Amino acid sequence: MADRGGGRVRGLSIYRPIIYGNTATILTQKERETLASPDHTHKWTVAVRSAASIPDSDQVGGADDMAYFIKRVTFKLHDTYPNPSRNVDKPPFEVSETGWGEFEIQIRITFVQESGEKSMTLYHHLKLHPWTATGEPEIPPLDVAIKSGPVHSWQYDEVVFSDPTQAFLNTLMAHPPTPLPKVKRRPVPFHQVNPASLEASKGGTPEFNTLMEQEEAERLLEAKKKIAVQQERMKNILLEKERELERLQQMVGEQGR
Repeated sequence: MADRGGGRVRGLSIYRPIIYGNTATILTQKERETLASPDHTHKWTVAVRSAASIPDSDQVGGADDMAYFIKRVTFKLHDTYPNPSRNVDKPPFEVSETGWGEFEIQIRITFVQESGEKSMTLYHHLKLHPWTATGEPEIPPLDVAIKSGPVHSWQYDEVVFSDPTQAFLNTLMAHPPTPLPKVKRRPVPFHQVNPASLEASKGGTPEFNTLMEQEEAERLLEAKKKIAVQQERMKNILLEKERELERLQQMVGEQGR
């Protein structure tokens, strides 16, 4: 129900699914020669987008215009870039650059004034190279990397507005998000590779779907089981060490008599 004093709708939460991350493509030798910094090896785009993708598009996410609730997105790049703090005040909320190294990007989302919400800060590690099964970057030869296609690194999140103002709630209700597909139609939203064959990782543009939440929950459950087994093993080792310590202390005590 509405709060007459503050104009907020108490007890209600409404969310909007977003993704943030980057796509990176390796530069050809000819492209590198045209740059002011010829040591740059990749061109990349970091962005904040709606989670749903445009059908038959080669872009990850971005089916919805989020300007109705996002006023500005500020991307804080590495200090070696000119004007490292980039403000983007209208869609698409993204920054494109070239470079040679991976680094952490701070992403600050400022919401429209009528929302009455504080800004939100996210962090993304820029990925230029594909990942191996161990999670470490694999730097392939230039010709192999070009054939393997873009590297994608995207994270799903939900912006939750609790007790929104009535005016902002009306705005949100007037712009429902495009639903995510219920089944996997494209590759997972990470660029994972088989260390034995980088080209095997080429699979087109990734897409988020509703099954991913269930898959993530299953992965977390499996991880918790492994942690529980490890904790039990360490507990048994500790108990054995404590018993050994007691035996040694008893032996020392008997020798001192």
